[in-house]
Amino acid sequence: MRPLIQQTLNSNNATLRWEILPHPAHSPDLAPSDFHLFGPLKLHLGGMAFETKGDLVGDLKNWFAPLDLDFFRVGIYSLLSHWKKCIDLHGNYVEE
Repeated sequence: MRPLIQQTLNSNNATLRWEILPHPAHSPDLAPSDFHLFGPLKLHLGGMAFETKGDLVGDLKNWFAPLDLDFFRVGIYSLLSHWKKCIDLHGNYVEE
């Protein structure tokens, strides 16, 4: 972790009561959006072509509209198992 970021996290820890978790280097895909949101969205958009930006925006609005809080909750809570797997495998968590 960069010194300034680490210093900021540590100085705010008492106030915000954050738990700083170890995070393996080069693992940005541990974000719930990467493994829970963009995968299904990529499947939805696969092979589609849009005439205008408005058509794309309309399609995205229609895709997102029925997603309820549980969809996003599952994504956040599944981060725990992804994170644990990554830590347990020392960053070598990508299945080949």
